[in-house]
Amino acid sequence: MADPIRAHQDDPRVTPARSDIAAKHLEGRAQARRHVEGTPRQVVVPSAPVRHEPRPDALLDTEALRGEIVTVYETTEEGWSWGQLKSDSYVGWLPTDALGPVGAPATHRVAAPRTLMFPAPSLKTTPLEGLSFGCRLAIARIDSQFAVTAASEFVPLRHLVDVNAQERDFVSVAERFLGVPYLWGGKTSAGLDCSALVQLSLNACGVPCWRDSDMQEASFLPRIEPADDLSNLQRGDLIFWEGHVAIVRDRSTLIHANGHHMAVAIEPIADAVARNRADRIALSSVRRLQGVPRGDQ
Repeated sequence: MADPIRAHQDDPRVTPARSDIAAKHLEGRAQARRHVEGTPRQVVVPSAPVRHEPRPDALLDTEALRGEIVTVYETTEEGWSWGQLKSDSYVGWLPTDALGPVGAPATHRVAAPRTLMFPAPSLKTTPLEGLSFGCRLAIARIDSQFAVTAASEFVPLRHLVDVNAQERDFVSVAERFLGVPYLWGGKTSAGLDCSALVQLSLNACGVPCWRDSDMQEASFLPRIEPADDLSNLQRGDLIFWEGHVAIVRDRSTLIHANGHHMAVAIEPIADAVARNRADRIALSSVRRLQGVPRGDQ
């Protein structure tokens, strides 16, 4: 697998630099009217939109999950913060009220597709809010079957794992999202896109992964040649089309978040290839990730 940072170090999606402002560490490399030190902040809501522009109707590029660290370089009076996510280096605009001071280090992360936080150690109480797969929490104590944050939020313990725990099969992780709606830029169990499904699944196994499919394709090695020879696919191979990625489950089926089904779906590989060919979307490449846990072959 290619170096996850150097492969795209000048890509504007992961480089905090504009003509008017840039990160201080880019001084001498990125031209801008001013270079500033960033301020670390933390996502304090279940998920925060990361938008292309500081408007609520702007394109959703990705989402930042609770517990994620964001380096903020600019905050506007209109309530937007421009910054860079620590997890995958993505740059964009987040609502300022979704961010707070950096708290205690995370001890656990959500391993279920979705869980709920309660105000007391009882499932009969009205939930405070929901958390999606990958959210990170600093747990202060354990109360019976609940993990409790410093703010007295009670989370079912069975839905959490140690923050450093690693899954053993990224394909089975992806299968947990079966039926989740397709959402461009989405990264939660309320809606996600094809590259988010890949990123979340690989991250759960301790594998760094870029956010967008073109960046993923350029970063993962080796390439299986020829690209259109699908006779020897293995579980965990990634099939790329222009603007799309799918995960191979076995020699005949794949799983992907896609706009055709408007959901995360399992379907025959042959059907997906034929449909994209009919739409004049050519298969781009097949990547076989080395050293990545993918269960039984």
